[in-house]
Amino acid sequence: MSATAIGISGVVALFALVIFHVPLAFAMIAVGIVAFALQTDWGPALTYLASEPSQVLGSIDIATIPLFLLMGAFVSVSGFSSDLYKAAAALLGHRKGGLAYATIGGSAAFGAICGSSPATVATFTRVSLPEMLQRGYSPSFSGATIAAGGALKALIPPSLTMILYCVIARTYIFDVFIAAVIPAIITVIANIVAIALVVRWNSGIAPAADRAARREKVSAVLRASPAALLIAIIFAGLYSGVFTVNEAASVAAVTSFVFALFRRSITPASFVIAMRDTAAVAGMIYFILIGSSIFTYFISVARIPEQLIAFVGSVNLPPMGIIALILMTYLVLGAVFDELAAMIVTLPFVLPIIVHFGYDPIWWAVLNVVIIELGLVIPPIGLVILIINAMRPDIPLHKLYKAITPFVIADLVVLAVLTAFPKLSLWLPALLHG
Repeated sequence: MSATAIGISGVVALFALVIFHVPLAFAMIAVGIVAFALQTDWGPALTYLASEPSQVLGSIDIATIPLFLLMGAFVSVSGFSSDLYKAAAALLGHRKGGLAYATIGGSAAFGAICGSSPATVATFTRVSLPEMLQRGYSPSFSGATIAAGGALKALIPPSLTMILYCVIARTYIFDVFIAAVIPAIITVIANIVAIALVVRWNSGIAPAADRAARREKVSAVLRASPAALLIAIIFAGLYSGVFTVNEAASVAAVTSFVFALFRRSITPASFVIAMRDTAAVAGMIYFILIGSSIFTYFISVARIPEQLIAFVGSVNLPPMGIIALILMTYLVLGAVFDELAAMIVTLPFVLPIIVHFGYDPIWWAVLNVVIIELGLVIPPIGLVILIINAMRPDIPLHKLYKAITPFVIADLVVLAVLTAFPKLSLWLPALLHG
């Protein structure tokens, strides 16, 4: 077989294995090694299988992943999510849809120190959903707001999605973090506008609550101050240049642990659980990165990216039309695959096309993250929607999908704006490097 035929067969085999629920990491390793062996020999393929994991495990950039995961575990133990939400609710709860605004703001803040969209959604389903229902909010609208707020995490540094992109694409993590700042602000504003329009259209789904007393507001803000301080330490140190990304991850993990100790919210049992959960998730991510590295190498040897570039070049579409076509493909893939898995599998094919047309990989990183954010909420999968439904089966899935529609539209508008105006993502990195 020719290298091209082996490459195409390998890609088809990978998608087939994923459809049959073979774990993505093992599917990529198996396909990558077998296809590489068919192109060369089993000796070099097995040698690469032995050497590549050590390269991935020894990467300093990837070390940020378990550290940020550990920070998220300690933050969850400390109860920061409840503090942030109650502070936002005390300040905004008297407005129509005020608790929905508080959920978006609290989720964005908690997401910045948690590191996981599913964890953020699961936490706020426990923290904010009972409060919203108690004050007469629509169950489906409340769940959709929590889902939208949790999905924001993908775009707010330190984002594990961004780190994974940078490791696979060999892009500087700090540059992508900086590039995501303005898009993250735009996305938060878009979600707030979506809430305002929905509440204006149907005020009964999110009634105003009584205004909190001044003392209650001050108490709630003071209670949330450690969480705000942790966010400030991470962002100030990272964006001022005092910390590298690795150092910021280390400081964040240690600081969150110290806060948990001071609040006496961590016990030997919860510490063991936090370490165990962190190790489990980090191990899964390391396996995925090993599989991605092996699969990417096989794709490169088969010269699939070069042939894709040649094919795309023959299509009678302008570069922005190609970009739009790729983005629509990602949305379709979201109906079959988890969006993060889709990014990891397709990045070796897509990124060379993006670079070939003269676009910046940092800009594409931001678009990829927005697509993943959409994939977290868009039917028919919508991981965070499924999490809410699993935790609260009394809120029907079809009603959650219906209620999330305004937020999906808002995210699609954001995606279109960021696609049309790349400088929104690239202005801050250029300013810092200039």
